[in-house]
Amino acid sequence: MRLKLIGTLAVAALLAGCANDHANTGAATGTGAAVQPSGPVPGSEADLVANVGDRVFFDLNQSGLTSDAKATLDKQADWLAKYPQVAVQIAGNCDDRGTEEYNLALGQRRANAAHDYLVAKGAAGSRMTTISYGKDRPTATGDGEDVWSQNRNAITSVQ
Repeated sequence: MRLKLIGTLAVAALLAGCANDHANTGAATGTGAAVQPSGPVPGSEADLVANVGDRVFFDLNQSGLTSDAKATLDKQADWLAKYPQVAVQIAGNCDDRGTEEYNLALGQRRANAAHDYLVAKGAAGSRMTTISYGKDRPTATGDGEDVWSQNRNAITSVQ
């Protein structure tokens, strides 16, 4: 009889432990992991690249902004307004044709064009720096228009 009573009490205790209506978040014991949002950290370089776009492209030997470039820069201006603590650098780049001097000057004009557009859209110029890499930092390698067109850009990066 006592064995049946002990067995019944043990089963009741086990069932009572399983009947907890509260969600187990692990907070009480420290063994659970906090739920992390997926995707890049807001205001980070990864956020800029994934949700806005970090680069604009230019035509051969040009530093004027295309309508596609302006659309990307509009999104960058909104992103910069959303994250006022973020400083960025805009790097102007060229394809590998032309002299070093010409490409450095053209890369600087491209970086300045993006910078000036962002300032005109309300971004603080003090949060942005510009640099030209000319043809020294290609994003695509090889020859041909499809490669060269990828290297004619201005890239915005979080500092």
